[in-house]
Amino acid sequence: MASLLEKVSTLISANLHYMVDQALKTNSVAVIDQYIRQVESNLEDLEEAAAAVGGEVKSIKRRLDDHEHKLAEMDRAVDAFLTEGNEAAAVAVQSRFNSTKRLVETYTEQLARQETEFKKLLDAKVKLEARLQTMKQEREELQALLELAKSKEVTVKAMKSLDDLMGSGDADIKRIAQSIHERLDRASTASEMRAASLDEQMDQVLERSTLDAQLAERKKRLGLSS
Repeated sequence: MASLLEKVSTLISANLHYMVDQALKTNSVAVIDQYIRQVESNLEDLEEAAAAVGGEVKSIKRRLDDHEHKLAEMDRAVDAFLTEGNEAAAVAVQSRFNSTKRLVETYTEQLARQETEFKKLLDAKVKLEARLQTMKQEREELQALLELAKSKEVTVKAMKSLDDLMGSGDADIKRIAQSIHERLDRASTASEMRAASLDEQMDQVLERSTLDAQLAERKKRLGLSS
């Protein structure tokens, strides 16, 4: 019984904050679940022990009440025999009275010890049940927190992967953009070249037209046939 109460006392005094910290560090409620299993197991032992001790308390009380009743009867009987002058009977009953009184004292001591033990078990049960309820609530909140943390972790990883992808994509895009710019530059250069060629041709045509017009005017002035 003492070892059970010691184990229960250890569970009751367990540092819940430490367990929560450990759960957060390991990203797992395993340590909490283990504690809950231990508490539930010890609660069952406590209930069995309390039931046993409680039963003993009732039995001792019943025997004590019975012997106290007999003790009262024997006490009256001794007085009655003495009144009647039956000393021999009074001595015999007094002897039984003394034995019964010692037994009553023993039962009284046993009852006090068992009641104290029973009270300790009930107190431990109440405290352990409260711890269990608290830890179950903590577990739910912790589980939700860990799921949120995992979700955020996944998001962070996804964002990192996206960043890596975007980084790689940026390089690819840069290469593609550079290629496009190069083609545009070449096309622009070719266009400029064509434009330059066209301009030259236009200049040449315009200059030739001017020359032809000037020559035609001269021929007219000189009376030459075209």
